Amino acid sequence: MSNLEICDIQKKHYEVWIELYHKYAEYYQVDIPKDNFDLTWKWLTSENYPFWGILADVDSKIVGFAHFRSLPSPLDSCEVGFLDDLFVLQEYRGKKIGYSLIEKVHQIGKSKNWPYINWITKDDNYTARTLYDKISTKTDWNFYELIVK
Repeated sequence: MSNLEICDIQKKHYEVWIELYHKYAEYYQVDIPKDNFDLTWKWLTSENYPFWGILADVDSKIVGFAHFRSLPSPLDSCEVGFLDDLFVLQEYRGKKIGYSLIEKVHQIGKSKNWPYINWITKDDNYTARTLYDKISTKTDWNFYELIVK
């Protein structure tokens, strides 16, 4: 896509980011309290927190984002990357925007000397998985969650 630019999230992007993040939460059918959005934004815009975000801009319209972080890997004795969130507006999917966001995270990972970047997605997210299967290796790890209340 010739008019695509990937840029870092900055404080000036709050309004467009929160609109996209609401759509992301709707897509995954997650009800997120406003305080949680605010905390995520605080993490993304803090210089002292190892959590970052990038945006996809097409013709001066923000149409997607990726959130990612550094994560210690005890077995590898190093920091690795973790892609937490990736979202592109429905009408912009299939235009290599998701790929471009992941590629930018990949470049950042290289600069941080991460040996790899992990992420998860829902099993039925076939559109995203089609991309992921082309650019990465599906591992044989199963993902579990233990609820703490």
